[in-house]
Amino acid sequence: MATIIRRAVLSLPAASPGPENPLPALRPLDEVHRVDSRQRAGFPADMARQLGHAPLRTVLPVRMRDGYTRKRVPTDLDAVVIENDRLRVTVLPGLGGRVHSIEHKPTGRHLLYRNPVLQPADFALNGAWFSGGIEWNIGATGHTTLSVAPLHAARVPAPGGGEMLRLWEWERLRDLPFQVDLWLPDGSDFLYVGVRIRNPHDRPAPVYWWSNIAVPEAAGTRVLAPADEAWHFGYERALCRVSVPSRDGVDRTYPLNSEFPADYFYEVPEGSRRWIASLDGDGRGLVQTSTDLLRGRKLFLWGSGAGGRRWQRWLTEPGTGGYAEIQAGLARTQLEHVPLEAGGEFAWLEAYGPLAADPGRVHGTDWAAARGEVETRLEEVLPRADVDAAYAAWRPYADHEPKERLATGSGWGALEVERGGYGLPGTPFDPTTLGEEQAPWLELLRTGTFPQAPGTRPPGPSLVSAQWRDHLEVAEPDPVVCYHLGVAQWHAGDRSQAVRSWERVAAGHWPSLRCLAVADQESGHRERAADRFLDAFRQAGAACGTGTEGAAAVAALGREAITALLAADRADDAADVLAGLRPAVRERGRFTLLRARILLARGDALAARALFDDGFEVADLREGDEALGDTWYAIAERLVAGDGPVTDAVRATARARHPLPERYEYRMRPS
Repeated sequence: MATIIRRAVLSLPAASPGPENPLPALRPLDEVHRVDSRQRAGFPADMARQLGHAPLRTVLPVRMRDGYTRKRVPTDLDAVVIENDRLRVTVLPGLGGRVHSIEHKPTGRHLLYRNPVLQPADFALNGAWFSGGIEWNIGATGHTTLSVAPLHAARVPAPGGGEMLRLWEWERLRDLPFQVDLWLPDGSDFLYVGVRIRNPHDRPAPVYWWSNIAVPEAAGTRVLAPADEAWHFGYERALCRVSVPSRDGVDRTYPLNSEFPADYFYEVPEGSRRWIASLDGDGRGLVQTSTDLLRGRKLFLWGSGAGGRRWQRWLTEPGTGGYAEIQAGLARTQLEHVPLEAGGEFAWLEAYGPLAADPGRVHGTDWAAARGEVETRLEEVLPRADVDAAYAAWRPYADHEPKERLATGSGWGALEVERGGYGLPGTPFDPTTLGEEQAPWLELLRTGTFPQAPGTRPPGPSLVSAQWRDHLEVAEPDPVVCYHLGVAQWHAGDRSQAVRSWERVAAGHWPSLRCLAVADQESGHRERAADRFLDAFRQAGAACGTGTEGAAAVAALGREAITALLAADRADDAADVLAGLRPAVRERGRFTLLRARILLARGDALAARALFDDGFEVADLREGDEALGDTWYAIAERLVAGDGPVTDAVRATARARHPLPERYEYRMRPS
């Protein structure tokens, strides 16, 4: 059967990712994957340098995606299928280019974990993310901001004849274009993936890449990689070198042997073949291998504890089996960013396919024999030399222009090409993709004037690069220009100048007033921040119309205002803000949690407890967030203490009498 690429439709119960949050993401990243700089003393020199290289302050210019729910409805998703006589691969261009499934046709086995639902959860750097399949993580430590975003997709000539599927987009956190080429060589059991990241700028750029592969987590499944050591990272935010396969007397290469979620970044020796495999009790499963540039390999496991099991049910459908993740990246760990020189590029080839090995050796106590068995079987079905040869054959095709467009991504790449005049063979960012969000910036670029948005809508997305900041600085300083300029200055670290830009227009411009409130919050001025949030919320409620953007802005601003007012011990004002929100917003689980905190702050612990007893779900609960448990125990402590002080004895009694119900248990670390 000749390789074919065709459009398809994948039908799943899905919750919509919801609208973008129109408020600029000024706050520092709420990213759990970081370590204290004092830990770096014992790390390898290159690893220590890359751990501290160009960390992000925020996710600007990207907007947050926090408007989703847990209401799933039957949904048809646009898909592209790549198929030969051995494999059938289903890709979702509209959702970050996610590979949803790889089916090995001769055996009928599905090599990846296929999530039976599409349920956004707060795991991406900018919020909405979903589990399953293979995702392409680019940008910075964490799940990509493109998790639920559309990519450009097209047919492209493939090495050796036939066609391949090209996915490409402009990654906005690092301002870099990238492409992912997927194809099936004739008669191959392996999906080939060529990846290229380019730096078209005249300055070095920090780069992050991890291919994240969800695999079934059945009992008896073992993850193997060519390493005797790994870097362990848990949600206690400590990174340490451990032995493989056993740690603390437990074989951690079986994902269910651990209690809490954890990362294991394998220390693959220099010169060793790069690979990682997940094999079941019969020695069958998926193997991933690559050319040497993609040096890192990782296992992420949810563990068998209550928190990990709860997250698994949260992200998928209860009763359908869990998953673990095996990953491959540019660095040893996901906490690192690798510098890419001006005008340079990173490129490599990956291969994904089935592997069958002797189960006795794979699951034996001799770790060297187990991984040696996998490496031997891999070399038989896909020699290392063949991977290197496939990479060399692909490189000339990376510049081939697309033949037929299959999907369209964003217009941001076209805007950057218009501004910078970049030549990017193989990844055309066509002017026809420019849309409403890019229009005012295009006018600023061409005329030096930034057009005014309708008064009933929040300002559009900000751009924050030095080049766009230069354009804003010479434009007429009207309220919208001052607002966007302040956002760009804040992103650059010039916070005092950002505050001055916002202060020029804040009296009549609620978006700038809200930015000043965040600045106050970040500098520790709680009372002033609370005042400004309250004023901004009231102004936004009066100014924004009934459109989707305005409603999203008021809801997001209401959440911020309530949180700031509670921090300033102004529970009555927080209650007024909550009452001023639309009923549909107040009914969301996030706002039920805020209502419980307001009731507790006003001294009504019984009413706060009743909300928990009635039950609610916080759809946008953040990875590592312990707010549910913290609020529950704060209520329990007040119920035990009555009007008295909350002592250590009270805390212990509260935990004994009022254990956290399973439905609110999301803890990812030991107490």
